[in-house]
Amino acid sequence: MADFFGGKMTEEKITPKDYLSGLKPIWCPGCGDFAVLNAVAKAMATMELKKENVAVVSGIGCSSRLPGYLSTYGFNSIHGRALPIAAGLKLSRPDLTVLAVGGDGDIFSIGGNHLPHIARRNIDVKCIVMDNGIYGLTKGQVSPTTPLGEKTVTTTYGSIEDPIQPLKLLLSYEASFVAQSTSLDLNHMVSTIVAAMKHKGFAFVNVRSPCVTYRGKEQYDVIRQRSKYIDKEPDYDPADMRKAWHHAITPEYISLGILYQKPRDTYDERQLRLREAAKAGREWTLEDVMKGFIK
Repeated sequence: MADFFGGKMTEEKITPKDYLSGLKPIWCPGCGDFAVLNAVAKAMATMELKKENVAVVSGIGCSSRLPGYLSTYGFNSIHGRALPIAAGLKLSRPDLTVLAVGGDGDIFSIGGNHLPHIARRNIDVKCIVMDNGIYGLTKGQVSPTTPLGEKTVTTTYGSIEDPIQPLKLLLSYEASFVAQSTSLDLNHMVSTIVAAMKHKGFAFVNVRSPCVTYRGKEQYDVIRQRSKYIDKEPDYDPADMRKAWHHAITPEYISLGILYQKPRDTYDERQLRLREAAKAGREWTLEDVMKGFIK
């Protein structure tokens, strides 16, 4: 590359810091979301994404502050609506890399009704959930992933609700990419998020991100002691749904890695085929319409 005077300029290598806005995060000291923020920035730098081609959408909650700490486009939206807004953005601007981020309360509770539809449509959005098993921003209420028996400000004698199991939930929706990582392992988080962003279609990454304020620092020890990297097993096969279910339902360990990945047509691709056929001006039968969606 030449400069204004004809001399040579060296292209500066993009770094994770280039993706950070400079706004100081106000999460509690020890919060797992610090690591998630760094992992997202490192993943973008690894892929050398242009900041103007990335949009991060969130809802409401501690983890939903994340877009403000990045220098990409960001939208801190309303509670539980990160996924439909991200889907609309991706369908209108398919050239963008679109991430939807939020906590377990935001994504699985008030926003839970959006998950099956974005998964079945396979819209090319990457969903990163910072799962701490508590409502942190509103000061420690029981959340959809709070363990049975856990004491919170709204469950003084312990929660009597069975928690949602995120991995089982997304596998049942047949999401084309289902993975789990943890704030305790930055490198694993980065590689998992990179894989999700490279995946064509909807990608779901559940991050076990401890809340030290309302669930205690010991959560780090719990995750560390119970974690198992499934991609290190000799018979590992992310295309095997039966093995994915085995890793998702076992109570013996916390599965880390890509549980399931099976590429299929995205909503964009099917929509494009339909549009092209419509432009051809041919007479349509019901069978023709179905062929537009099924290869």
